[in-house]
Amino acid sequence: MELQRVGVVGAGQMGNGIAQVCAAAGLDVVMCDVAEPALNAGLATIRKSLDRFVTKEKLSAAERDAIVDRITTSTTMGALGETDLVVEAATEDEALKCRIFRDMDEACRPGAILASNTSSISVTRIAAVTGRPESVIGMHFMNPVPLMKLVEIIRALQTDDPTYAAVEALTRRLGKEPVTVKDSFGFVSNRILLPMINEAIFTLYEGLATPEDVDTVMKLGMNHPMGPLALADLIGLDTCLHIMEVLHEGFNDSKYRPCPLLKQMVDAGYLGRKSGRGFYNYR
Repeated sequence: MELQRVGVVGAGQMGNGIAQVCAAAGLDVVMCDVAEPALNAGLATIRKSLDRFVTKEKLSAAERDAIVDRITTSTTMGALGETDLVVEAATEDEALKCRIFRDMDEACRPGAILASNTSSISVTRIAAVTGRPESVIGMHFMNPVPLMKLVEIIRALQTDDPTYAAVEALTRRLGKEPVTVKDSFGFVSNRILLPMINEAIFTLYEGLATPEDVDTVMKLGMNHPMGPLALADLIGLDTCLHIMEVLHEGFNDSKYRPCPLLKQMVDAGYLGRKSGRGFYNYR
């Protein structure tokens, strides 16, 4: 099955990145969101990202314009009717994702593949709310999508072989490296990464060091390109908390207990870069 027309549900940080790389690979893209301002902001982010590639002479201005022209937008799911694959890139909330998948299932043609960019939630449970569970799969892109090479492909218990083969081929067409992962809370990337970030927050909570020093230890001592607290700010502290809660509840294991400071910062609205303040101030 060759995929030529792709839908993306969600025009935020991950959604607009997925739309960009699909359009850059020559695919026609329909990007959906509930509100026109969100779509406009998503397109503006795509243009800004492509402009950087033009400045670095990795794209020509004509190539940039052609990529943007391959992306159409809509505030209704009906626009997804002729797509071959739709990637859901909404907030990391299981109830919301299941509702979106029911709507996608109704809007999309028979045979279309439904994928989730979830970073932690059971793809098997998401697949079960649709009438085509064999055609549901996880495609976990990394942030920022245009720059990061990895895509975790998560097979739900119900995912059939043709669906997996089509998504793996598409991932390679996008210039990404697919890694196959079984369906388990947090998969591989966040099963490892988020507990490390959570532990870094605990060291701050317990007063062991400043945010700068915690990050310096990991950058200079472990050769990480970015410290865990700065990375948490980039991911979004609300997303970090959602993932830790999925791990904690899913495995029923206290080692995944979210740090109280993480909960408190989310309650305060200190979500990281997107809110202007997290472990660091971005205003």
